[in-house]
Amino acid sequence: MHTKRWVVAPPITEQADQALVKFPPILKQIVFNRGLATDAEARAFLKAEPNANTDPFQLTGMQATVDRVCYALQHNEPIAIYGDYDVDGVTATALLVQALTALGANVRGYIPNRFEEGYGLNKDALDTLKESGVKLVITVDCGIRSPDEALHARTIGLDLIISDHHHPDGTNLPPALAVINPKQHEDIYPDKDLAGVGIAYKIAEALLTVQQPLNGFQTNELLDLVALGTVADLAPLVGENRTLVRRGLRQIRETKRQGLFSLAGVADLKIDKCTAGNIGFVLGPRLNASGRLESALASFELLTTTDFMRAGQLAMQLDTQNRQRQSITRAMQEQAEAIVMADDPDAYLLFAAHEEFNPGVVGLAASRLTEVHYRPAVVAAKSAEETRGSCRSIPEFHITEALDQCKDLLVRHGGHAAAAGFTVKNENLPELVSRLKEIARNQLGSRDLRQTLTADMEVPLYELNFEVLKHLMFLEPTGYGNPEAVFVSRNVKVKAARTVGSEGRHLKLTIEGERGANMDAIGFRLGHLKEGLPSYIDLMYRFEVNEFNGRRTLQLNLKDVKPAGTPD
Repeated sequence: MHTKRWVVAPPITEQADQALVKFPPILKQIVFNRGLATDAEARAFLKAEPNANTDPFQLTGMQATVDRVCYALQHNEPIAIYGDYDVDGVTATALLVQALTALGANVRGYIPNRFEEGYGLNKDALDTLKESGVKLVITVDCGIRSPDEALHARTIGLDLIISDHHHPDGTNLPPALAVINPKQHEDIYPDKDLAGVGIAYKIAEALLTVQQPLNGFQTNELLDLVALGTVADLAPLVGENRTLVRRGLRQIRETKRQGLFSLAGVADLKIDKCTAGNIGFVLGPRLNASGRLESALASFELLTTTDFMRAGQLAMQLDTQNRQRQSITRAMQEQAEAIVMADDPDAYLLFAAHEEFNPGVVGLAASRLTEVHYRPAVVAAKSAEETRGSCRSIPEFHITEALDQCKDLLVRHGGHAAAAGFTVKNENLPELVSRLKEIARNQLGSRDLRQTLTADMEVPLYELNFEVLKHLMFLEPTGYGNPEAVFVSRNVKVKAARTVGSEGRHLKLTIEGERGANMDAIGFRLGHLKEGLPSYIDLMYRFEVNEFNGRRTLQLNLKDVKPAGTPD
């Protein structure tokens, strides 16, 4: 029944306990677990204040970018913002189009079609933009590994500025007019974790310090887009990202963006109470759906239109596409699971490729394989000549570095430690699979590959109340890099247990702890644990409020369950 390792953070030190004496006990332990041991540090964190100098001109290439854009503004040169088709790329494209429009620019957005053009810069698109009169192209969320395309832009007389947040290929940067990426060698910008939309925001911020916008436009009006793209792209919610997303959530809750209002409406989301979790699980998937199934231009138009009728149509379209995406994903997950189990179920890296796989959904299927088996996973769509794969990984294995070791086999690749993508010629696919599995075996073969679940502290159920929930709200925005508070309660009695949802996938419990404290609990995707559930259990969970029909009740959102007394 129990296969995961539990780790509960050690109790706060006496010194930190004294330094944080003004904080409630539970919040005190949580901020200490986040590495904050002084009153000043903790308060700055809870207020989401910047922890470093955020002047955009510290970014290498920023001054050259601003100078070139200002020249384009003065001479009314057509500008194209070239983005990626995921939420980060779409929001970054919309952001720079909106900012430059406010500066009076002749600007348009360009987002490649995933199925016809593939990821990132491509030469045909650059030719098309050049032929249409564009003089300057600014990439967002792509381009850092496109040296050939950058050279092509120079050859055809098109000025190219690359802004990206993906890892460069060492010091081999594309020959562009300017390259903005805090991860590039010797860049002094203090925060290396900005999403693509965060870097686009820094460009807008720099431009608006030297150019006067029209109609009183302010950079704050762009922060809703920053929050959407940063959270959806799983950028760490620490440092400047945390500051930007906290401010962006405030902007979303008071949104004047018609498309965002309409999208929340079709998703049955109360926009005035939007959280980072709502972006990750409600808004983000819908904005991603168009690019996964057809063209991301629908999401781009949704975020930029001021026509409420058109916004409503687009929101319904994205909602429908998201349901289609869910159906396709479920079928692909089952097929990918069957392939890896038939191929090599004990492999340290799971690899499933098939001609029928939708290239827009392979990443979601890879995520599910990684989640279920706690192994790096690759799911790939094969076409006549090439295979396009999406990778997801675990903290013990840097997937992009693994691909770097195979770059002689690849047409292109890029990504982060936990997620990446690649294109490979079919004749090189068997060698790629073999080499990736060998790299994984060498790095992971001696490790205990059980998923580790971390909790902040043990808490008896009777200490949990609405006051504690209010304190936990100061941790927002939570997500990747800044997880929600997680608690453990031991030896609680199961008063009632049932499965809910389609095919009984979820576990619903009523439990009783010390001093007769009763609580409801929900365990998503834990329905399989009901069979054989003992009378007394240990729980690991997030503490939350459940709102239904205007009634607010306390609830535990289960991460794991094990028989009481089972070793962690």
